[in-house]
Amino acid sequence: MLRKMTLAALLAATTSLTAQARQLPIDSFIEPIHADAKDAATLKAVCDREIAEIERRQSELEAEKGPATQLRTLQRYDDIVNLITAASGESTLYRQIMADDARRQAGAACEVRVANATSKLNLSRPIYDRLKAIPTIGMSNATKLYLTRTLASFERSGVASDPAKRARIQALQEQLAKASTEFAENIAKGRKTVTADPAELEGLPADYIAAHKPGADGKVVISTDYPDINPVMAYAKSEALRKRLSLANLTRAYRENDAVLRRVLDLRQQIATLLGRPNYAALVLEDKMLTTPEKVEKLLTDMAAAARPAAERDYAKKLAAQKLTQPDATKIEPWNNAYLGRQVQQSLYAYDRQESRKYFAYNQVRDGILALTQDLFGVEIRPWKTAVWDPAVEPYELLDHGKVIGRFYFDSHPRPGKYNHANMVPLRNGIVGRSIPVAALVMNMPAGDHSTGLMEHGDVVTFLHEFGHMLHGMFSPGQRWAGVSGITTEWDFVEAPSQMLEEWVFDYDTLSRFARDAKGNPIPRELVAKMNAARYFDLGLADMRQLALANISLRLHQGPAPADIGAEVKRLDAQYNMVPLMEGSQFQDAFGHLTEYSAVYYTYRWSKVIADDMFTQFEAKGLRDRATADRYRRVVLQPGGSKPAAQMVEEFLGRPISLDAYKAEMARNK
Repeated sequence: MLRKMTLAALLAATTSLTAQARQLPIDSFIEPIHADAKDAATLKAVCDREIAEIERRQSELEAEKGPATQLRTLQRYDDIVNLITAASGESTLYRQIMADDARRQAGAACEVRVANATSKLNLSRPIYDRLKAIPTIGMSNATKLYLTRTLASFERSGVASDPAKRARIQALQEQLAKASTEFAENIAKGRKTVTADPAELEGLPADYIAAHKPGADGKVVISTDYPDINPVMAYAKSEALRKRLSLANLTRAYRENDAVLRRVLDLRQQIATLLGRPNYAALVLEDKMLTTPEKVEKLLTDMAAAARPAAERDYAKKLAAQKLTQPDATKIEPWNNAYLGRQVQQSLYAYDRQESRKYFAYNQVRDGILALTQDLFGVEIRPWKTAVWDPAVEPYELLDHGKVIGRFYFDSHPRPGKYNHANMVPLRNGIVGRSIPVAALVMNMPAGDHSTGLMEHGDVVTFLHEFGHMLHGMFSPGQRWAGVSGITTEWDFVEAPSQMLEEWVFDYDTLSRFARDAKGNPIPRELVAKMNAARYFDLGLADMRQLALANISLRLHQGPAPADIGAEVKRLDAQYNMVPLMEGSQFQDAFGHLTEYSAVYYTYRWSKVIADDMFTQFEAKGLRDRATADRYRRVVLQPGGSKPAAQMVEEFLGRPISLDAYKAEMARNK
């Protein structure tokens, strides 16, 4: 029987918690980031040490005797969480960015090992029992929430099952971790290219054509990397090229990933069944803001009701544009969608994306985003002298009142074998008195100045969106526990701060400070006005596409894998998407969110609702209003995961979350 602490002893321990936290040493058990690791053997050795330390600490906690307390039991558990976060982030980063396949494979292998270690931790009955025995009298709200969520996570993992069932769950989780990593690896390897006659590049920007010289065979090679494919889909007059490249993009990692995805879906269903849930969607939603599949389905229905009328207007405008060259056209083909969108922007809104593009050179955009952060939040950003994995990587430090509060890397440009999407990878937790947050931004943007690095405005939005994730992590380092530090909020809230920040690059005052052409002229106010006039066009169609992806994500996780995954994905897509997938598409095999987000891709739409709602506060006070920015940082970003997301947002808004702002945005599309 465990001895109970007296109330006086417990209160004394709680009172001394903050003082002891200030005296805690730097977490020397977490190694430095091995950015310049020269070979796979080095990375494997790092992973070996990390896993050994996780296992050692887990055994130590399982064998702990005496009263279970915050200062001993929860601290030991949180140290394991801290180490797992570091190991998981680093291994993910190495898999995404290393220059050779051997080192990327070493990162991928470590990802699987860390995921397995996490599963073993969550299935440890002795640790669960120790954590559950911690008295909560006098416990802070943040600590109580952390402990409550931790115990619930153990329970969802199956810790209460008998030993045989726990062993079965662990085996399935290990298979799932391996399959999920294999899925991501195959996407990175699934990069495709098509060849084109130089004449097929007609309509593309001059700098794009200059960067795509014909080879010895007279052909131009175009890849499915974002800087290659996106301009083609928007500008190339050749419909044949757009169709060819689109099909290549929509069949990346096919067929390799079809069997892997089937394995992932079936394993998740087996795990859910063992845990007494009807399906994996029901299981994974239990700790989200929207806690059931039914609530997500209602969200998709409600958002579609607002988005569909706007989407129908978008569709009609695009079809009318297509009829100018194809009078008999009765529908929009998916490979024409982006091209027609640009034409409508130009003809109906007098907005030329090529005209705005010349103001967005990568170097200036990067500096502008950093300057915006400094101006809006009153912080300083400076170069950070540290090792990097590629010469193009740009490291920085974030300072507040002269004190370094975070460090980060920009890895912004494509390389062969590199992760071909955009994401923020947390590498270190910020813990008060012990460590500061570190993260990496991995993107695929054009590199350089006006001759080589011109970006679409949509790329600028993406850049600021991903940087928003980084700021969320950087601005919430002052927590006592690693488990509530940084972006540890409910998963379906994590996109909201990033999506709200996108609004600033539609603001003339913001853009005029960094958006300049090759001669140094700032972007004209009238061009930004046209951009904003055209902004709401196509928003309806784009959101219906996003709702389709959310539907696919949710429905695929409500049972075993369907007999024909590709056919089922097309059926689910058509329930919302008004420009159906092209014949031959197997895009699910490169839809990385199916493993990363499982059933909760709807996060992007729910977070959009929250983002629109939060932005109303800045609209009312001004985008550069420091008081609003400081309040937002303090109330929404700084708490990290120490408060429920709905509570933080309601405190910022002064009322519960509403769909009204989202509906109003959709209504602006006329």
